[in-house]
Amino acid sequence: MNILYHPIYTEHDTGMHPENKKRIEVFKGLEETEPLDGEPFLELVHSRSYIDQLRKACLENDRIDQDTVVVPGSFVAAKYAVGATIQASEQEGFALVRPPGHHAYPDRASGFCLFNNIAIATQRLVNQGKKVLIMDFDGHLGDGTSDIFYESDQVMYWSMHQYPAFPGNGFIDETGRGAGAGYTINVPLPPGSGDDIFLDAFESILPIAHQFKPDVVAVSAGFDAHQYDLLLNLKVSTYAFYELGRRLRKEFEQVFATLEGGYNVQELRKSVLTFVAGFNGEEPYIPLEEQTISGLRVWETYEMQLHAALAKLEKYWKK
Repeated sequence: MNILYHPIYTEHDTGMHPENKKRIEVFKGLEETEPLDGEPFLELVHSRSYIDQLRKACLENDRIDQDTVVVPGSFVAAKYAVGATIQASEQEGFALVRPPGHHAYPDRASGFCLFNNIAIATQRLVNQGKKVLIMDFDGHLGDGTSDIFYESDQVMYWSMHQYPAFPGNGFIDETGRGAGAGYTINVPLPPGSGDDIFLDAFESILPIAHQFKPDVVAVSAGFDAHQYDLLLNLKVSTYAFYELGRRLRKEFEQVFATLEGGYNVQELRKSVLTFVAGFNGEEPYIPLEEQTISGLRVWETYEMQLHAALAKLEKYWKK
């Protein structure tokens, strides 16, 4: 898995904001990959009226909502983030991009996200006749992605995220609708969840993911579940990110990823490079953090929710 990096994403200069250009600047020194212009692909997911509205808002330095800031360079950064994610899907790469995408809906921005990078790349693959598993391990639910594919049986959306937390939904009873019933899987992680629960959540849903038989696995790789992140209360370490990368490579043949969250910039660099090293079967570039352990009450809450989620999925998938 090669990392697709370019400094153009710093043009989305949000100033003193959790999702700021330092998230890319901290990777300075990596080999640059010229990104693809993703604008021709935006309408695979987004409405033309929304695209035009966002372009205008960027030119006017407008604030989209309480959380989402744009500047004149934001539209360019966002469309190249889409393009790099498409490139990643073609070469089993990791698109190191911003702004992130998984909170963006077809007709609106949300939660720091402008265009839904992973959804656009996924829809392009679906249009080519492929079944896609989206594995979202960002600490927040990718509500935009979930909504976009909620009625699709060509895309399985699987999210492991802190609950409760922004955006507020993503509980076990959200399993899809119509043809997509059973193809949305939410695994709520209680605050305080460590590596043991994080990796157990992955292993517990893996049999269902295999039953889906995806042609491609698209990873929304967010690192705000890290124990020192600024926005959440999970306790995941670089040990678990390394191990998750290793297990994804072991379990699936065709995998690509794009960056979502992660707001402690020093820990973000360590976490991304550790995840990619695990996927590539390489030694971690720095010593891994000690594995974190969840408390008994956290385990009890997690197991109660996990078993309830699996019970709701029983009518669609074998145990």
